[in-house]
Amino acid sequence: MKRILLLVALATTILTSYSQALDYNDLGLLFSKDNTNGTARFNAMSGAFGALGSDLSSTDINPAGAAVARDSKFSVTLSNRNANLDVNYYGNTNNLQDEYFNISQAGGIFVFDIDNSNSSWNRFAFTFNYKMKADFDNLYSGRGNSNFLFYDQHIGDTNSPVNIFDGSIEQSFSNETRGLNSVFNIGISAVHDNKLFVGASLKFHNLEFRERSFLTEMNDDVNGNILEVEDFRERFIEGNGFSFNLGFIYKLNKFIRLGASYESPTWYQEVIEERAVSLTMFDVNNLGITGVEDRFFEGPYSLRFTTPSRLTASGALVFGKQGLISVDYTYKDFQNFKYREVDQELQDANQFFRTDFRATQKLSVGTEWRFARVSLRGGYSYELDPNLVVGGNTNKDNIRAFSAGLGYNFGNTKIDLSYQQSENRQFYSLYNTGDINIDNNISVVAATVTFSL
Repeated sequence: MKRILLLVALATTILTSYSQALDYNDLGLLFSKDNTNGTARFNAMSGAFGALGSDLSSTDINPAGAAVARDSKFSVTLSNRNANLDVNYYGNTNNLQDEYFNISQAGGIFVFDIDNSNSSWNRFAFTFNYKMKADFDNLYSGRGNSNFLFYDQHIGDTNSPVNIFDGSIEQSFSNETRGLNSVFNIGISAVHDNKLFVGASLKFHNLEFRERSFLTEMNDDVNGNILEVEDFRERFIEGNGFSFNLGFIYKLNKFIRLGASYESPTWYQEVIEERAVSLTMFDVNNLGITGVEDRFFEGPYSLRFTTPSRLTASGALVFGKQGLISVDYTYKDFQNFKYREVDQELQDANQFFRTDFRATQKLSVGTEWRFARVSLRGGYSYELDPNLVVGGNTNKDNIRAFSAGLGYNFGNTKIDLSYQQSENRQFYSLYNTGDINIDNNISVVAATVTFSL
Protein backbone atom coordinates (compact mmCIF):
# COMPACT_ATOMS: atom_id res chain seq x y z
CA MET A 1 0.00 0.00 0.00
CA LYS A 2 2.85 2.41 0.82
CA ARG A 3 4.40 1.79 -2.60
CA ILE A 4 1.07 2.42 -4.34
CA LEU A 5 0.55 5.71 -2.48
CA LEU A 6 4.09 6.80 -3.29
CA LEU A 7 3.61 5.86 -6.94
CA VAL A 8 0.40 7.90 -7.16
CA ALA A 9 2.09 10.90 -5.55
CA LEU A 10 5.05 10.69 -7.91
CA ALA A 11 2.81 10.29 -10.95
CA THR A 12 0.87 13.41 -9.96
CA THR A 13 4.08 15.35 -9.41
CA ILE A 14 5.87 14.45 -12.62
CA LEU A 15 2.85 15.03 -14.82
CA THR A 16 2.26 18.57 -13.52
CA SER A 17 5.68 19.95 -12.50
CA TYR A 18 8.25 21.69 -14.65
CA SER A 19 10.13 19.21 -16.76
CA GLN A 20 12.21 18.86 -19.87
CA ALA A 21 8.96 18.69 -21.91
CA LEU A 22 7.47 21.90 -23.32
CA ASP A 23 4.73 23.46 -21.20
CA TYR A 24 1.49 24.86 -22.62
CA ASN A 25 2.86 28.37 -22.95
CA ASP A 26 5.81 27.02 -24.96
CA LEU A 27 3.36 25.10 -27.15
CA GLY A 28 1.16 28.17 -27.60
CA LEU A 29 4.11 30.17 -28.93
CA LEU A 30 5.26 27.30 -31.13
CA PHE A 31 1.82 26.85 -32.70
CA SER A 32 1.48 30.62 -33.29
CA LYS A 33 4.76 30.93 -35.18
CA ASP A 34 4.71 32.03 -38.80
CA ASN A 35 8.21 31.66 -40.20
CA THR A 36 9.43 33.35 -43.38
CA ASN A 37 8.82 30.29 -45.54
CA GLY A 38 7.76 30.79 -49.13
CA THR A 39 9.15 31.22 -52.61
CA ALA A 40 12.86 31.88 -52.89
CA ARG A 41 12.14 35.43 -54.09
CA PHE A 42 9.94 36.04 -51.05
CA ASN A 43 12.57 34.56 -48.69
CA ALA A 44 15.43 36.52 -50.27
CA MET A 45 13.61 39.79 -49.50
CA SER A 46 12.82 38.73 -45.89
CA GLY A 47 9.12 38.45 -46.70
CA ALA A 48 8.63 42.21 -47.19
CA PHE A 49 5.90 41.80 -49.82
CA GLY A 50 2.76 43.30 -48.30
CA ALA A 51 2.70 46.25 -50.75
CA LEU A 52 4.18 44.44 -53.75
CA GLY A 53 2.11 41.39 -54.62
CA SER A 54 2.41 39.21 -57.73
CA ASP A 55 4.55 36.58 -55.95
CA LEU A 56 2.66 33.48 -54.73
CA SER A 57 3.90 33.87 -51.15
CA SER A 58 2.93 37.54 -51.01
CA THR A 59 -0.72 36.44 -50.93
CA ASP A 60 -0.12 34.79 -47.55
CA ILE A 61 0.49 38.28 -46.11
CA ASN A 62 -1.83 40.34 -48.29
CA PRO A 63 -4.37 38.52 -50.51
CA ALA A 64 -4.77 41.65 -52.65
CA GLY A 65 -1.35 40.94 -54.13
CA ALA A 66 -2.60 38.23 -56.48
CA ALA A 67 -4.29 40.78 -58.77
CA VAL A 68 -0.95 42.58 -59.22
CA ALA A 69 0.17 39.64 -61.37
CA ARG A 70 -0.38 40.21 -65.09
CA ASP A 71 -0.24 36.53 -66.05
CA SER A 72 -1.26 33.25 -64.50
CA LYS A 73 1.59 31.37 -62.86
CA PHE A 74 2.50 28.31 -60.81
CA SER A 75 5.45 27.78 -58.51
CA VAL A 76 6.95 25.14 -56.24
CA THR A 77 9.71 25.60 -53.66
CA LEU A 78 12.12 23.19 -52.01
CA SER A 79 14.05 24.27 -48.92
CA ASN A 80 16.86 22.94 -46.78
CA ARG A 81 17.23 24.13 -43.16
CA ASN A 82 20.43 23.75 -41.15
CA ALA A 83 20.33 24.32 -37.38
CA ASN A 84 23.44 25.02 -35.30
CA LEU A 85 22.62 25.10 -31.56
CA ASP A 86 24.73 25.89 -28.50
CA VAL A 87 22.84 24.53 -25.47
CA ASN A 88 23.91 26.23 -22.21
CA TYR A 89 23.01 24.63 -18.88
CA TYR A 90 24.56 25.79 -15.58
CA GLY A 91 27.97 26.54 -17.07
CA ASN A 92 28.10 23.65 -19.55
CA THR A 93 27.70 24.11 -23.31
CA ASN A 94 26.73 21.41 -25.80
CA ASN A 95 26.92 22.08 -29.55
CA LEU A 96 24.44 20.34 -31.84
CA GLN A 97 23.84 20.45 -35.58
CA ASP A 98 20.88 19.15 -37.53
CA GLU A 99 19.56 19.41 -41.08
CA TYR A 100 16.03 19.19 -42.52
CA PHE A 101 14.59 19.14 -46.04
CA ASN A 102 11.02 20.09 -47.00
CA ILE A 103 8.67 21.21 -49.74
CA SER A 104 7.94 24.63 -48.30
CA GLN A 105 5.57 26.11 -50.90
CA ALA A 106 3.43 25.14 -53.89
CA GLY A 107 0.60 27.03 -55.56
CA GLY A 108 -0.78 29.05 -58.42
CA ILE A 109 -2.47 32.28 -59.47
CA PHE A 110 -5.15 32.37 -62.19
CA VAL A 111 -5.47 35.86 -63.70
CA PHE A 112 -8.50 36.99 -65.72
CA ASP A 113 -8.66 40.31 -67.59
CA ILE A 114 -11.97 42.18 -67.73
CA ASP A 115 -12.57 43.36 -71.31
CA ASN A 116 -15.70 45.38 -70.55
CA SER A 117 -14.79 49.00 -71.37
CA ASN A 118 -17.67 50.24 -69.21
CA SER A 119 -16.19 48.71 -66.07
CA SER A 120 -13.55 50.38 -63.92
CA TRP A 121 -12.46 46.94 -62.70
CA ASN A 122 -9.50 45.82 -64.78
CA ARG A 123 -8.91 42.20 -63.77
CA PHE A 124 -9.39 39.67 -61.01
CA ALA A 125 -7.42 36.66 -59.82
CA PHE A 126 -7.98 33.38 -58.00
CA THR A 127 -5.24 31.99 -55.79
CA PHE A 128 -4.44 28.69 -54.17
CA ASN A 129 -1.25 28.14 -52.23
CA TYR A 130 0.29 25.65 -49.80
CA LYS A 131 2.82 26.94 -47.30
CA MET A 132 4.87 25.32 -44.58
CA LYS A 133 4.01 27.82 -41.86
CA ALA A 134 6.39 26.40 -39.24
CA ASP A 135 8.75 23.44 -39.15
CA PHE A 136 8.85 21.77 -35.71
CA ASP A 137 11.87 19.54 -36.39
CA ASN A 138 14.32 20.30 -33.60
CA LEU A 139 16.64 18.54 -31.16
CA TYR A 140 18.60 19.81 -28.15
CA SER A 141 20.35 18.14 -25.23
CA GLY A 142 22.60 19.02 -22.30
CA ARG A 143 24.23 17.91 -19.09
CA GLY A 144 25.17 19.57 -15.80
CA ASN A 145 24.28 20.07 -12.15
CA SER A 146 21.59 22.54 -11.13
CA ASN A 147 21.74 21.59 -7.42
CA PHE A 148 17.99 21.01 -7.72
CA LEU A 149 16.05 17.77 -8.10
CA PHE A 150 12.62 16.27 -8.76
CA TYR A 151 13.11 12.84 -7.18
CA ASP A 152 14.37 12.34 -3.64
CA GLN A 153 12.69 8.96 -2.94
CA HIS A 154 12.75 5.53 -4.61
CA ILE A 155 9.40 4.01 -5.55
CA GLY A 156 10.66 0.54 -4.58
CA ASP A 157 11.98 1.55 -1.14
CA THR A 158 10.24 -0.61 1.52
CA ASN A 159 12.36 0.66 4.40
CA SER A 160 10.77 2.56 7.25
CA PRO A 161 11.48 5.39 7.20
CA VAL A 162 12.23 5.59 3.48
CA ASN A 163 15.64 6.81 2.39
CA ILE A 164 15.95 10.41 1.26
CA PHE A 165 18.25 11.21 -1.68
CA ASP A 166 18.36 15.00 -1.59
CA GLY A 167 21.87 15.66 -2.85
CA SER A 168 21.96 16.65 -6.53
CA ILE A 169 24.90 15.13 -8.45
CA GLU A 170 24.05 15.54 -12.14
CA GLN A 171 21.25 15.84 -14.68
CA SER A 172 21.21 15.08 -18.39
CA PHE A 173 18.32 15.88 -20.69
CA SER A 174 17.21 15.93 -24.30
CA ASN A 175 14.18 17.21 -26.18
CA GLU A 176 13.26 16.19 -29.73
CA THR A 177 10.30 17.61 -31.64
CA ARG A 178 9.02 16.65 -35.08
CA GLY A 179 6.17 17.74 -37.33
CA LEU A 180 4.96 20.91 -39.00
CA ASN A 181 2.23 23.51 -39.14
CA SER A 182 1.05 23.91 -42.73
CA VAL A 183 -1.56 26.19 -44.23
CA PHE A 184 -3.53 26.06 -47.49
CA ASN A 185 -5.17 29.27 -48.61
CA ILE A 186 -7.77 30.01 -51.28
CA GLY A 187 -8.16 33.65 -52.27
CA ILE A 188 -9.76 36.09 -54.66
CA SER A 189 -8.59 39.60 -55.56
CA ALA A 190 -9.30 42.35 -58.05
CA VAL A 191 -7.90 45.69 -59.23
CA HIS A 192 -9.92 48.87 -59.64
CA ASP A 193 -8.82 51.57 -62.08
CA ASN A 194 -5.30 50.07 -62.10
CA LYS A 195 -4.68 51.65 -58.68
CA LEU A 196 -6.61 49.92 -55.92
CA PHE A 197 -6.06 46.20 -55.35
CA VAL A 198 -8.36 44.39 -52.90
CA GLY A 199 -8.43 40.77 -51.81
CA ALA A 200 -9.65 38.17 -49.35
CA SER A 201 -8.72 34.58 -48.58
CA LEU A 202 -9.65 31.62 -46.42
CA LYS A 203 -6.87 29.68 -44.73
CA PHE A 204 -7.01 26.06 -43.62
CA HIS A 205 -4.35 25.09 -41.09
CA ASN A 206 -3.07 21.60 -40.34
CA LEU A 207 -1.04 20.85 -37.20
CA GLU A 208 1.12 17.77 -36.60
CA PHE A 209 3.40 17.70 -33.58
CA ARG A 210 5.36 15.00 -31.77
CA GLU A 211 7.67 15.50 -28.81
CA ARG A 212 10.07 13.13 -27.07
CA SER A 213 11.86 14.32 -23.95
CA PHE A 214 14.28 12.50 -21.68
CA LEU A 215 15.65 13.41 -18.24
CA THR A 216 18.17 11.53 -16.10
CA GLU A 217 18.72 12.52 -12.47
CA MET A 218 21.49 11.26 -10.20
CA ASN A 219 21.01 12.15 -6.52
CA ASP A 220 22.67 10.81 -3.35
CA ASP A 221 21.90 10.51 0.34
CA VAL A 222 24.12 11.47 3.27
CA ASN A 223 26.06 8.18 2.96
CA GLY A 224 26.86 8.49 -0.73
CA ASN A 225 24.26 5.99 -2.00
CA ILE A 226 23.06 7.06 -5.45
CA LEU A 227 19.50 7.16 -6.76
CA GLU A 228 19.43 7.17 -10.58
CA VAL A 229 16.13 8.06 -12.24
CA GLU A 230 15.15 8.15 -15.91
CA ASP A 231 12.05 10.13 -16.92
CA PHE A 232 10.95 9.62 -20.55
CA ARG A 233 7.93 11.43 -22.02
CA GLU A 234 6.12 11.40 -25.34
CA ARG A 235 3.42 13.73 -26.60
CA PHE A 236 1.33 13.63 -29.77
CA ILE A 237 -0.78 16.58 -30.94
CA GLU A 238 -2.66 16.88 -34.21
CA GLY A 239 -5.57 18.93 -35.42
CA ASN A 240 -7.00 21.51 -37.81
CA GLY A 241 -7.94 25.16 -37.75
CA PHE A 242 -9.05 28.01 -39.99
CA SER A 243 -8.61 31.77 -40.38
CA PHE A 244 -9.37 34.47 -42.94
CA ASN A 245 -7.31 37.29 -44.43
CA LEU A 246 -8.29 40.70 -45.86
CA GLY A 247 -6.10 43.32 -47.50
CA PHE A 248 -5.55 46.09 -50.01
CA ILE A 249 -2.71 47.68 -52.00
CA TYR A 250 -2.92 51.22 -53.38
CA LYS A 251 -0.68 52.75 -56.04
CA LEU A 252 -0.25 56.31 -54.83
CA ASN A 253 1.74 57.13 -57.97
CA LYS A 254 4.11 55.28 -60.28
CA PHE A 255 6.76 55.10 -57.54
CA ILE A 256 4.91 54.57 -54.25
CA ARG A 257 2.69 51.68 -53.18
CA LEU A 258 0.96 51.34 -49.82
CA GLY A 259 -0.66 48.23 -48.39
CA ALA A 260 -2.40 46.91 -45.30
CA SER A 261 -3.80 43.53 -44.32
CA TYR A 262 -5.54 41.81 -41.44
CA GLU A 263 -5.39 38.10 -40.65
CA SER A 264 -7.97 36.90 -38.15
CA PRO A 265 -7.13 34.69 -35.18
CA THR A 266 -6.69 31.06 -36.13
CA TRP A 267 -9.38 28.95 -34.53
CA TYR A 268 -8.18 25.40 -33.89
CA GLN A 269 -11.35 23.39 -33.33
CA GLU A 270 -10.38 19.72 -33.46
CA VAL A 271 -7.01 19.27 -31.77
CA ILE A 272 -6.23 16.04 -29.93
CA GLU A 273 -3.39 15.52 -27.44
CA GLU A 274 -2.06 12.22 -26.05
CA ARG A 275 0.78 11.83 -23.52
CA ALA A 276 2.84 8.97 -22.14
CA VAL A 277 5.42 8.93 -19.32
CA SER A 278 7.88 6.17 -18.49
CA LEU A 279 9.59 6.45 -15.08
CA THR A 280 12.54 4.17 -14.25
CA MET A 281 14.33 4.04 -10.89
CA PHE A 282 17.39 1.79 -10.81
CA ASP A 283 18.68 -0.55 -8.10
CA VAL A 284 20.34 0.88 -4.99
CA ASN A 285 22.21 -2.29 -3.99
CA ASN A 286 23.75 -1.06 -0.73
CA LEU A 287 20.25 -0.32 0.63
CA GLY A 288 18.59 -3.45 -0.78
CA ILE A 289 16.31 -1.42 -3.04
CA THR A 290 15.20 -3.11 -6.28
CA GLY A 291 14.74 -1.11 -9.45
CA VAL A 292 11.25 -0.23 -10.68
CA GLU A 293 9.81 0.87 -14.04
CA ASP A 294 6.32 2.34 -14.35
CA ARG A 295 4.37 3.81 -17.27
CA PHE A 296 1.55 6.35 -17.28
CA PHE A 297 -0.75 7.17 -20.20
CA GLU A 298 -3.01 10.21 -20.54
CA GLY A 299 -5.56 11.17 -23.16
CA PRO A 300 -6.81 11.59 -25.70
CA TYR A 301 -7.64 15.15 -24.64
CA SER A 302 -9.32 17.99 -26.50
CA LEU A 303 -6.95 20.97 -26.90
CA ARG A 304 -8.97 23.67 -28.66
CA PHE A 305 -7.23 27.05 -28.80
CA THR A 306 -7.10 30.40 -30.61
CA THR A 307 -3.88 32.04 -31.79
CA PRO A 308 -3.44 35.84 -32.07
CA SER A 309 -4.56 37.86 -35.08
CA ARG A 310 -2.03 39.68 -37.26
CA LEU A 311 -1.96 43.24 -38.62
CA THR A 312 0.49 44.24 -41.35
CA ALA A 313 1.23 47.71 -42.75
CA SER A 314 3.40 47.91 -45.86
CA GLY A 315 5.07 50.36 -48.17
CA ALA A 316 7.21 50.10 -51.30
CA LEU A 317 9.23 52.29 -53.64
CA VAL A 318 9.16 50.90 -57.19
CA PHE A 319 11.63 52.25 -59.75
CA GLY A 320 10.04 50.91 -62.88
CA LYS A 321 11.59 47.63 -63.99
CA GLN A 322 14.97 48.55 -62.52
CA GLY A 323 14.37 47.80 -58.86
CA LEU A 324 12.40 48.30 -55.67
CA ILE A 325 12.62 48.72 -51.91
CA SER A 326 9.86 47.46 -49.64
CA VAL A 327 9.05 47.54 -45.92
CA ASP A 328 6.56 45.52 -43.83
CA TYR A 329 5.56 46.14 -40.21
CA THR A 330 3.66 43.33 -38.46
CA TYR A 331 1.83 43.48 -35.12
CA LYS A 332 0.67 40.44 -33.14
CA ASP A 333 -0.56 40.45 -29.52
CA PHE A 334 0.27 37.20 -27.73
CA GLN A 335 -1.78 38.21 -24.70
CA ASN A 336 -4.74 37.20 -26.87
CA PHE A 337 -3.68 33.57 -27.17
CA LYS A 338 -6.36 31.46 -25.50
CA TYR A 339 -6.97 27.81 -24.71
CA ARG A 340 -10.71 27.20 -24.86
CA GLU A 341 -10.85 24.31 -22.38
CA VAL A 342 -11.83 24.41 -18.68
CA ASP A 343 -8.83 22.31 -17.57
CA GLN A 344 -7.03 24.18 -14.78
CA GLU A 345 -3.57 23.71 -16.28
CA LEU A 346 -4.74 25.31 -19.53
CA GLN A 347 -6.49 28.13 -17.69
CA ASP A 348 -3.25 28.79 -15.78
CA ALA A 349 -1.45 28.99 -19.14
CA ASN A 350 -4.04 31.54 -20.31
CA GLN A 351 -3.32 33.64 -17.22
CA PHE A 352 0.42 33.53 -17.97
CA PHE A 353 -0.28 34.74 -21.51
CA ARG A 354 -2.22 37.69 -20.12
CA THR A 355 0.39 38.69 -17.52
CA ASP A 356 3.79 37.47 -18.75
CA PHE A 357 3.53 38.00 -22.52
CA ARG A 358 3.31 41.03 -24.74
CA ALA A 359 2.40 42.23 -28.21
CA THR A 360 5.20 41.77 -30.69
CA GLN A 361 6.35 43.79 -33.66
CA LYS A 362 8.30 42.63 -36.66
CA LEU A 363 10.03 44.89 -39.17
CA SER A 364 11.06 43.44 -42.54
CA VAL A 365 12.96 45.28 -45.28
CA GLY A 366 13.63 43.91 -48.76
CA THR A 367 15.09 45.07 -52.03
CA GLU A 368 15.43 43.78 -55.57
CA TRP A 369 17.41 45.06 -58.58
CA ARG A 370 17.20 43.73 -62.12
CA PHE A 371 20.01 43.51 -64.66
CA ALA A 372 18.59 42.20 -67.94
CA ARG A 373 17.40 38.65 -67.07
CA VAL A 374 19.16 38.51 -63.70
CA SER A 375 17.67 39.78 -60.42
CA LEU A 376 19.66 40.39 -57.23
CA ARG A 377 17.85 40.53 -53.88
CA GLY A 378 18.47 41.14 -50.19
CA GLY A 379 16.62 41.70 -46.95
CA TYR A 380 16.70 42.08 -43.18
CA SER A 381 14.14 41.49 -40.41
CA TYR A 382 13.94 41.99 -36.67
CA GLU A 383 11.20 40.41 -34.54
CA LEU A 384 10.51 40.82 -30.82
CA ASP A 385 10.07 37.77 -28.61
CA PRO A 386 6.69 37.82 -26.78
CA ASN A 387 7.83 36.32 -23.45
CA LEU A 388 8.61 38.99 -20.84
CA VAL A 389 9.70 36.60 -18.07
CA VAL A 390 11.77 33.80 -19.56
CA GLY A 391 15.01 35.37 -20.76
CA GLY A 392 14.47 38.46 -18.66
CA ASN A 393 13.55 40.58 -21.68
CA THR A 394 17.24 40.90 -22.52
CA ASN A 395 16.57 41.36 -26.27
CA LYS A 396 18.85 38.38 -26.91
CA ASP A 397 15.68 36.36 -27.45
CA ASN A 398 14.58 38.64 -30.31
CA ILE A 399 15.08 37.19 -33.79
CA ARG A 400 17.53 38.93 -36.12
CA ALA A 401 17.72 37.70 -39.70
CA PHE A 402 19.23 38.67 -43.03
CA SER A 403 18.66 37.22 -46.46
CA ALA A 404 19.99 37.30 -50.00
CA GLY A 405 19.19 35.71 -53.31
CA LEU A 406 19.13 35.86 -57.07
CA GLY A 407 16.86 34.87 -59.91
CA TYR A 408 17.06 34.22 -63.63
CA ASN A 409 14.20 34.84 -66.05
CA PHE A 410 14.11 32.43 -69.00
CA GLY A 411 10.87 33.92 -70.29
CA ASN A 412 7.94 31.72 -69.29
CA THR A 413 10.08 29.99 -66.67
CA LYS A 414 11.93 31.57 -63.74
CA ILE A 415 14.38 30.00 -61.32
CA ASP A 416 15.09 31.68 -57.99
CA LEU A 417 17.52 30.87 -55.17
CA SER A 418 17.66 32.32 -51.65
CA TYR A 419 19.72 32.14 -48.49
CA GLN A 420 18.44 33.13 -45.03
CA GLN A 421 20.41 33.40 -41.79
CA SER A 422 18.75 34.02 -38.42
CA GLU A 423 19.95 34.05 -34.83
CA ASN A 424 18.42 34.42 -31.37
CA ARG A 425 18.56 32.93 -27.89
CA GLN A 426 15.75 30.66 -26.67
CA PHE A 427 15.01 29.94 -23.03
CA TYR A 428 13.39 26.82 -21.58
CA SER A 429 12.66 25.88 -17.98
CA LEU A 430 13.80 22.62 -16.40
CA TYR A 431 14.22 23.27 -12.65
CA ASN A 432 14.16 27.06 -12.68
CA THR A 433 12.77 29.65 -15.05
CA GLY A 434 14.94 29.86 -18.16
CA ASP A 435 17.73 27.61 -16.83
CA ILE A 436 18.22 26.09 -20.31
CA ASN A 437 19.22 28.70 -22.88
CA ILE A 438 20.02 27.91 -26.48
CA ASP A 439 21.90 30.08 -28.95
CA ASN A 440 20.22 29.37 -32.30
CA ASN A 441 21.94 29.91 -35.61
CA ILE A 442 19.59 28.82 -38.40
CA SER A 443 20.30 28.92 -42.13
CA VAL A 444 17.81 28.10 -44.89
CA VAL A 445 18.51 27.59 -48.60
CA ALA A 446 15.51 27.56 -50.95
CA ALA A 447 14.99 27.05 -54.66
CA THR A 448 11.83 27.92 -56.63
CA VAL A 449 10.70 27.14 -60.15
CA THR A 450 7.92 29.38 -61.48
CA PHE A 451 5.99 28.74 -64.72
CA SER A 452 3.99 31.54 -66.31
CA LEU A 453 1.10 30.95 -68.73
